[in-house]
Amino acid sequence: MSVKDNIIKARSHIIFLLALACGLGLVTAIDSRSDGADETQNAGGQMAQFDDVSPLPLAIAGTSSPDDIAYAQIAWRYFQNNTDPTTGLVNSTDNYPSTTMWETGSYFVATISAERLGIIARSEAVARIGLALETLNDIRLFDGMLPNKAYNVRTGELVNYANEPVARGLGWSALDIARMVAALGHVEANYPELAPQTARLINRWHLSEMVENGQLIGGNMIEGNLRRDQEGRVGYEQYAAKAMMLFGYDVYNAYDAESHLMVRDVEGHPIPVDTRLHRNVTPAFTVSEPYLFDGLEFGFDARSARFATAIYRAQEARYRNSGILTAVSESHIDVAPYFIYSSVWGGGAPWAVMTFRGDRLDSKRTITTKVAFAWDALFGTDYTRELVAAIAPLGDTERGWPEGIYEIDGTTNSSVTVNTNAVVLASLAFRAHGPLIRAGR
Repeated sequence: MSVKDNIIKARSHIIFLLALACGLGLVTAIDSRSDGADETQNAGGQMAQFDDVSPLPLAIAGTSSPDDIAYAQIAWRYFQNNTDPTTGLVNSTDNYPSTTMWETGSYFVATISAERLGIIARSEAVARIGLALETLNDIRLFDGMLPNKAYNVRTGELVNYANEPVARGLGWSALDIARMVAALGHVEANYPELAPQTARLINRWHLSEMVENGQLIGGNMIEGNLRRDQEGRVGYEQYAAKAMMLFGYDVYNAYDAESHLMVRDVEGHPIPVDTRLHRNVTPAFTVSEPYLFDGLEFGFDARSARFATAIYRAQEARYRNSGILTAVSESHIDVAPYFIYSSVWGGGAPWAVMTFRGDRLDSKRTITTKVAFAWDALFGTDYTRELVAAIAPLGDTERGWPEGIYEIDGTTNSSVTVNTNAVVLASLAFRAHGPLIRAGR
């Protein structure tokens, strides 16, 4: 094959790499621009409270221990059990055949991570992701524009959150789609042979419908009408913005955390909190989740490194001050209402645990499996090793990793989910190979 033929064959991969370079360059430029604006226009403002936060170094080991591989194999069991052979999609929780774009993105991240760790062969990773991409390229979109908020894993039908078919759909989540866009970027970087399928998908989705004035816009069906709402709060919004930047979208206002930032002291550490209401209903909250994804996938930027360090240190400080192991984020639970936000700061108070509706449910605070593994991979401190040691006995070789340990009585939060097992795999792959955005090994 001639050099010209090789270049033509690789053109999709080349285009992606150029876009990646431009996107990461834009992030760096925005960081510099934001730093300059902060110094000249917002001296003594909210961001200044992070000036004394020294980011923890990333704990990339460059290798995997036997325990790491054993933990990864437990996590991969979830995907072996929960992948539909026809659609290639994966259940959101064990044996529950519904998924979102966020959870499908988690599946792609898990598959790339498993292959990096040698848990599966490259051919299996390509086949798995390729089948799921075929389905995503064929399923019906909400109003023919963007992925619906939820799909039936077995049929690919648009469904509501009870996994019941809906004629038009629920609308779209800009954050979920952006998380999926990030995953597509990782797929292209690692498996260039899948670039035609990812390109077709990106071209099929009308992503411009969820970007307006540099912000991320979600679509929500309210009493039969579509309402467009700004989506994302500090942490999640910036992670999603980075993903969209990889594919050339102008989301500067979404990446700008300072405009809606307030800082709250928790255990002596500054915690970034959004001034806007969560879902326009309850006070916003700060959890570990978006910072874990940012670090594991992109490797942090100057701002998110400080935010993540402060959020981690507050959790360690709570343990040092109270003796209670602390690793909090959003998570599923095994009793109603089945989903909670365990915050560092939320609802106007530190360590609040809130339901989807904003009610307090502190009795279900969980020492979270994914947070323990991710902080340990990112920072590798004595405290993170204590967290993993506490979680390690929960690994189930037949089902995967459960959500964690209920703080109140030490019992297991036995819900088993795609997101937790994906984060475990991504964390262990990060320890050996660094951020997921790095193509190749």
